[in-house]
Amino acid sequence: MSIFEPDRSAERLPVSVITGFLGSGKTTILGHLLAQPGMADSAVIINEFGEVALDHLMVEHVDGETVVLASGCVCCAMRSDLETTLRSMLAKSRKGQIPPFARVLVETTGLADPAPICQMLLNNPLVSHFFRLDTLLTTTDALHGRRQLEERAEAKKQAALADRLLLTKTDLATREATAELHEALAALNPNAPRFEVIAGMIDPESLFGAGGFDPATKSIDARRWLDEPTEADSAHHHESGIQAHCLTIDTRLHWPTVQERLATLRHHHGDRLLRFKAILALDNAEGPVVIQGVHHVFHPPVELAAWPDHDRRSRIVCITDGLDRHTLETVLDLR
Repeated sequence: MSIFEPDRSAERLPVSVITGFLGSGKTTILGHLLAQPGMADSAVIINEFGEVALDHLMVEHVDGETVVLASGCVCCAMRSDLETTLRSMLAKSRKGQIPPFARVLVETTGLADPAPICQMLLNNPLVSHFFRLDTLLTTTDALHGRRQLEERAEAKKQAALADRLLLTKTDLATREATAELHEALAALNPNAPRFEVIAGMIDPESLFGAGGFDPATKSIDARRWLDEPTEADSAHHHESGIQAHCLTIDTRLHWPTVQERLATLRHHHGDRLLRFKAILALDNAEGPVVIQGVHHVFHPPVELAAWPDHDRRSRIVCITDGLDRHTLETVLDLR
């Protein structure tokens, strides 16, 4: 019997976080998404209703904080913490007080650090038993995004943590400004696909699924979830201090040793560890074991039913801020 938790992704509702600096078009994109027929079974949580009102989508108040949209989506203005809001919406759905939903979208404020939200979804048992972190989407304004990345720590971190990067207002910016923003985002986060979005219009199919869940197998597609950067991608990063590292280990690993190394990494360098993802070949597990974390907070390891292909090497992908590859390899010392 395995000592690791089996993959229960199919039993948990996916949560996608939409973040981005002030005025970058989060609410415009959200409004477009909610109008799509395929998104009708969504629940939406927002701190504020944003700069672009969603009133045209609202038809029925359920209570003081929750509304049902014309598309059938449930929308909640968050007045308390996210944990309480998620659990409340789930309880109302199960009681039939609001329509059932198959996914959750969370829109943050423009100055929000998305890391605590990711941490809560990864390691709060009252939430992670029912929900799983799927995709972190970050919007960046093509008119002002390059300057914001240089001057605002919030904008830089939002971009560095993202699974998908959405460049907005590209129709209003010059080609040179848009190209410069692409270059700056690629330097910060080579893993994340970038999409140019005009008037909030984008196909929902291209945005979600970064959590790697495969509906066909009802399990995590480990390789797609890991999304390894290439060596060329990683080489961009030295100017910003934010780097992407990919470590490959050919030999099977001993879990107590991995635990010890990860504890050391979190303790001494957790503040500089923006995101951590790993697929590990362990000597006491038949299938691959996946681990993910943000800063000091890690999700408990999950064992998948099988390897996705014949490549059974351990892979680790880290996005770090001010933590170089040599230090990372020295601390982990898993080779």
